[in-house]
Amino acid sequence: MSMDAKKPPLRYLSVCSGIEAATAAWHPVGWEAAGFSEIDGFACSILRHHYPDVPLHGDFTTLTNADYGTIDLLVGGTPCQSFSIAGLRKGLDDDRGNLALEFIRLAARARPRWVVWENVPGVLSIDGGRAFGSFLGGLAECGYGFAYRVLDAQYFGVPQRRRRVFV
Repeated sequence: MSMDAKKPPLRYLSVCSGIEAATAAWHPVGWEAAGFSEIDGFACSILRHHYPDVPLHGDFTTLTNADYGTIDLLVGGTPCQSFSIAGLRKGLDDDRGNLALEFIRLAARARPRWVVWENVPGVLSIDGGRAFGSFLGGLAECGYGFAYRVLDAQYFGVPQRRRRVFV
């Protein structure tokens, strides 16, 4: 490849997109959204307004490769209510918590080079760490190496304490 040849942009699929924080970070560096997946009506209206040319899907568990094509990265923050210390802490026994495992199933189908997953710190302690261990084990079964870290938004320009686990 010549030095003048332009590399194609990295393509990512965002699930549990919300109003799309990933794109706010990655669009300015030239990354391209292959699609979003969100079920909340208000968030969908925001996504349609700001990203009218990006395919918007509903339930990510129904996505197939035909919906998004080849992707370099899968990103998502599955629902946190079942892991949060403010919730009932049902973990993977809650349908919302089980979406973490569905995220891994999507990664297994899509086979992106990278995966980024985000959730609340409570995911580390629920079920004595077994739920988080199941998530990491699922990534390993798909052939991914992994690292995780708790980051706090207050150290990244947000005027509040908002700790999240990033894998």
